[in-house]
Amino acid sequence: MTATAPGLVIFDCDGVLVDSEPIAAAVMAAAVSELGLAMTAADCLRRFTGIAMTAVIAAIEADLGRPVPADFIARVREQDFAAFRRSLQPIAGVAAVVSALALPKCVASSGAPEKIRFTLGLTHLLPLFEPHLFSAHMVRHGKPAPDLFLFAARAMEVAPEACVVVEDSEAGIRAARAAGMRALGFVGGGHCGPDHARLLRSAGANAVFRHMADLPGLLTAHAG
Repeated sequence: MTATAPGLVIFDCDGVLVDSEPIAAAVMAAAVSELGLAMTAADCLRRFTGIAMTAVIAAIEADLGRPVPADFIARVREQDFAAFRRSLQPIAGVAAVVSALALPKCVASSGAPEKIRFTLGLTHLLPLFEPHLFSAHMVRHGKPAPDLFLFAARAMEVAPEACVVVEDSEAGIRAARAAGMRALGFVGGGHCGPDHARLLRSAGANAVFRHMADLPGLLTAHAG
């Protein structure tokens, strides 16, 4: 069989395009700890990477045994944006790779639409993708459900089996495979420890890679 290029490349945002996960985890850990529930950035990365804020809040409230304050999400978002302004960087090499990618592409993220636009704008990646930005806020169920990736494929008018998803989280990999799509696990983000590749493979990743320069070759390789 001859390798063929996909009809659509779907990129996650946090941890794939922008190196935001360590920053957001530190902000969330501090905010949750202020509520009286001790939590570290490592705890947040382990439990919350790749899932929508609604699921994060549900988990925190279950641990607390009470609702979070009404303004909790707004305060966390404000603190996130302030921290991103100070130190957010794009994933190394991603701008060059995406710019050279002669394939349809889009972003499908668990983040809110305003967060996606903010982080991509801050890192000068937004023009490479807009207007093709899709958020878990647009579907009923976030990752690991397949809804978001299927929504993006429909919007881009590409069959799911012709899509390749680039993801850094177990939830995202599971969502891609549940959608019938090929999944490439990226482990080059600042939050990825030595065991991250194994976790993504266990979640169903067809291949795992650490350097964005390797992505073009993987896009035309066969599913494993």
